[in-house]
Amino acid sequence: MNPVQDTIEHALRTEFSPVVMQVVNESHMHSVPPNSETHFKVTLVSEAFVGKRQVQRHQAVYAVLQEQMAGPVHALALHTFAPDEWSDTAVPESPNCLGGGGK
Repeated sequence: MNPVQDTIEHALRTEFSPVVMQVVNESHMHSVPPNSETHFKVTLVSEAFVGKRQVQRHQAVYAVLQEQMAGPVHALALHTFAPDEWSDTAVPESPNCLGGGGK
C-alpha cells in the first residue's frame, strides 16, 4: 500500500492528463525510516506544458501537490516535458543522498 504515491498519481493524472507519467518513490535512497513516502521522482509529459517554461511547469505541479508538500512529502525531483520534447533518455538518474547523518 502506497497512499502518498497513489494520491500524487491521482492528482497529477486528474490535473494534467499526462501522455507519460512515472512517479517513483525514492525514499529508500535517503536517510528515512523503512517504507517512508517522503522523496519522489516525477516524470510528467503533458500537453498542458506546451509553451510553458520549466519554472511555470514546476509551479503548476507544486500547486496541485501543495497538500502533500506541506505534509508527508519532503522532496520532489520534477522532470516535466511537452510531448514533442519527450524521449526516454531525457530523465537523468537520481544521485545518492549525501545528507541525513546516515540514520
